[in-house]
Amino acid sequence: MIALDSVSKVYHTRHGPRPVLDRVSFRLDRGRNIGILGRNGAGKSTLIRLISGAEEPTSGRISRGMRVSWPLAFGGAFQVNLTGLDNLKFVCRIYGVDWRERVAFVEEFTELGVYFREPVSHYSHGMLTRLAFALSMAIEFDCFLIDEAMVVGDVRFHERCHQELFHKRRDRAFILVTHEAHVIKLYCERAAVLHDGHLVEFPTVDEAYDFYLESLQLAPPPPPEL
Repeated sequence: MIALDSVSKVYHTRHGPRPVLDRVSFRLDRGRNIGILGRNGAGKSTLIRLISGAEEPTSGRISRGMRVSWPLAFGGAFQVNLTGLDNLKFVCRIYGVDWRERVAFVEEFTELGVYFREPVSHYSHGMLTRLAFALSMAIEFDCFLIDEAMVVGDVRFHERCHQELFHKRRDRAFILVTHEAHVIKLYCERAAVLHDGHLVEFPTVDEAYDFYLESLQLAPPPPPEL
């Protein structure tokens, strides 16, 4: 289980403290999932980084009773002077797995060609994201953290990412944060809305969707004509 208990996050800026999350609490059990909606700047990526352990909360507690991924497609931990292959070796050593068994998958999935053995500092943003996603799939986690910007590239690459994550690993838990409501409705069994620093949970995805639209000062779409 993953549990957040009254988690708050405040960033200190030149203009004073800027609260982003205010006493956020929720639970996620093994094999379950939740989608979190929120407009741009609502704090969705901050929440994902806190759950992953990349950042610490200002107050509150986060308990992780299962193996949690880093945010998918997050490349902030890459050693830029190392090659893509060397970064794979580095990540595998951290998680105690054999890198040799994962080279073929990562090399084929990223489609980096000769650049897989070139320094990461030479990569474009899209190449970095493909490598980060492939490394996330090369290490098996109990819960995946999915940011809305996880997938880049062409339609075919999008489809491959979705196949790896939502089909081959459909028995895993995941937390998906996005501002695209249709993505939540497509993949998630429950939903919440991050609004004004608070996380509001709903019994159904449709209710969360309606609340999200209201928070954007939009009306829900009309029902289809019969």
